[in-house]
Amino acid sequence: MKFIDEVIITVQSGNGGSGCVSFRRERFIPLGGPDGGDGGKGGDVILLTASQKRTLYHFQQNRLYKAKNGSSGQGKQKAGKGGNDLVLEIPCGTVVSDADTGNVLKDFTKPDTKFVILNGGRGGQGNKRFKTSTNRAPRFAQPGEPGQILKIKLDLKLLADVGIIGIPNAGKSTLISLISSAHPKTGNYPFTTLSPSLGVVYTGWGEPVVVADIPGLIKGAHKGAGLGIRFLKHIERTRILVHLIDASSIDPDDPLCDYNIICAELAMYNKKLAGKPQIVVLNKMDLPGAKNAADIFKSALKHKKTTLISAVTGQGIDDLKSQMVQLLDNPHEQ
Repeated sequence: MKFIDEVIITVQSGNGGSGCVSFRRERFIPLGGPDGGDGGKGGDVILLTASQKRTLYHFQQNRLYKAKNGSSGQGKQKAGKGGNDLVLEIPCGTVVSDADTGNVLKDFTKPDTKFVILNGGRGGQGNKRFKTSTNRAPRFAQPGEPGQILKIKLDLKLLADVGIIGIPNAGKSTLISLISSAHPKTGNYPFTTLSPSLGVVYTGWGEPVVVADIPGLIKGAHKGAGLGIRFLKHIERTRILVHLIDASSIDPDDPLCDYNIICAELAMYNKKLAGKPQIVVLNKMDLPGAKNAADIFKSALKHKKTTLISAVTGQGIDDLKSQMVQLLDNPHEQ
């Protein structure tokens, strides 16, 4: 399934049904007396976070969603049937905003959250309601109120404890497939992963950890280079970051080059991202020359601990899992 994280749709609530003009048919009563029933209320448009929804893909085929209209009232004071509500299921982590103004209407951060985004039109009153001492046979009823219409933007931001970041080909997809049940496509090309992946890591030291593999970032990502803005937004909700670096590609003359590029992109997109707790990890330690390169990198990055792993052989993976749990429990002790 294609990963869709942004979509604009139009939603419309149902119209209220019209009130009824009707009279009883009885002898010796002028016009039989009014007995027109009220119209039914139009259906609401409701957004609901559903655990089985992971993308916004199901909104791709249809861009207009309408709730049902209320039915008109009938004689004998019968009220019209209310229109069925329209319930749209969305993934947890979806931000809903007005597509025209940009105003955020609701941020869905919890499962099973229900939100009425548009109310259906009220049903009109039947002529029975308008009988008075001076007007005993009203020949009019209210029309139903029209429903509302709104164009909204759905913007999905993944909810995860840990975000794995780095330049393309750092080994993020291989790592998440090793430590979790996620199986993103892997390969050695400029953009290995074209969409984020979520995986659950069971460490044995407490609650499971939800990890997101963020597609590779490049210089200029904060301006949109390489779909950077779409990828960076998924980091906003993560609690900590695992900054993955390919040890075999470290330049001895500029060992912090890749590390500094990613840190700069985070800061330029959102300063809060640059302040998130990070675990700096050198990957591909099984490759020739990686050890010497790692020593040079650690000497250059004196203010942070560096963890050495191989996502292929499993070297250092248990230590990395332990660090993730410790940092999630105590994010201010880094």
